[in-house]
Amino acid sequence: MLNDVQEVLFSEEKLASIVKEMGKKISEDYRDKNLLLVSVLKGSVVFMADLMRAIEIPCRVDFMSVSSYGAGVKTSGIVKIVKDLDIPLEGFDVLVVEDILDSGMTLSYILELLRSRNPRSIRLCTLLDKPERRTANVTADYVGAAVPDEFIIGYGLDYDEKYRNLPFVGVLKPEVYGG
Repeated sequence: MLNDVQEVLFSEEKLASIVKEMGKKISEDYRDKNLLLVSVLKGSVVFMADLMRAIEIPCRVDFMSVSSYGAGVKTSGIVKIVKDLDIPLEGFDVLVVEDILDSGMTLSYILELLRSRNPRSIRLCTLLDKPERRTANVTADYVGAAVPDEFIIGYGLDYDEKYRNLPFVGVLKPEVYGG
């Protein structure tokens, strides 16, 4: 697995520092609010687990799973809800937690769907932002770090369901995915 990594962008220690700072800021911003963290599976599961432990105020969590990539490297533009939320959103201040904001197509769909469920507020938190790839009008309210226009893996991010378990964020060698 490590032989497929071209470069490490963020070490385990750097990720912990980023997440701690994000948790502190979210805790300040959502004090006295009814916070519901919505994790978009599977990619955000590692980030979500660390982020919710870095948040110092009461919050609830829920999960949804969508599919738009399959085994490819580019979004198909078609979003399929694989697992929907269990909690009704009315009365909650929803914070959607995502691993990476890339084209924004999938997140644009998710945010529109969740807005239609009448939460008190809805915002977006992403660990990584890849602004060069943005095609949809989506901006994150909380961003851990910007990343280059490369294929990013590790810390929950995958290529064909592999590499999620790497403890760091790195760049996948192009020859691995045919890039």
